[in-house]
Amino acid sequence: METQIIDDVMQQIVSKTMKHGEKIPSENELAAKYKVPRMTVRNALTKLEERGYIYSIQGKGRYLKEASTQIQLHLTGKTSFTDKMKEAGYDLKTENILCEMIAYNEQLFNKINANKEDSVYKIGRIRYINGEPIAIHYSYVSDKMFGEIEKDGPKIKSMFAYYRKLGYKEFASQKSLLSITFPTSEEQQLLFCKSMIPLIVVESECIDVASNEVLEHTKILYRSDKFKYDITMD
Repeated sequence: METQIIDDVMQQIVSKTMKHGEKIPSENELAAKYKVPRMTVRNALTKLEERGYIYSIQGKGRYLKEASTQIQLHLTGKTSFTDKMKEAGYDLKTENILCEMIAYNEQLFNKINANKEDSVYKIGRIRYINGEPIAIHYSYVSDKMFGEIEKDGPKIKSMFAYYRKLGYKEFASQKSLLSITFPTSEEQQLLFCKSMIPLIVVESECIDVASNEVLEHTKILYRSDKFKYDITMD
């Protein structure tokens, strides 16, 4: 019966019988409707909440999540994420959250043409749209390409802006790979999301057009519960 409650609520969401922000019937009301113990209803609603379909307000009840914000997402590396979002008129803010040297990873090092003896740094930034975290950006760069990256990394908010300061002008990307994952406990805290909220993962390499050198490997984790993505390849 727990599955039936979940399926029924999902059907109401898909058919738009329930509107965004509408209050979900109480546990007692649903227990009476389905003739099941209140704990069965609570378990069903908890799962829906973990999956990001509903949210709760203490002392008031549970509600259907608000309408998702549509974001135009370009999968090419010609323009920085910062520039893309600002050009589209979004209220974007970026916070640098880490710059750390990573352990040797043959596959990753090969992607950026780094040798085993090179130092590769992982630079992380959180992107906020309208004050809400939308994504975590990770850039992997080697000190072979950027000798001051250990010092500069903690201050970087836009990798493209950093590259331009160093004389790089035009960028491209190799093929972009999309996959789905679920957030770690740390990512849940950073993105303000539950453990069962799927994250869209986009990975690619950024290339300097003039030299055809790989500047970085990029891995971006996008929230899937608060945003809808209009994916373009231009």
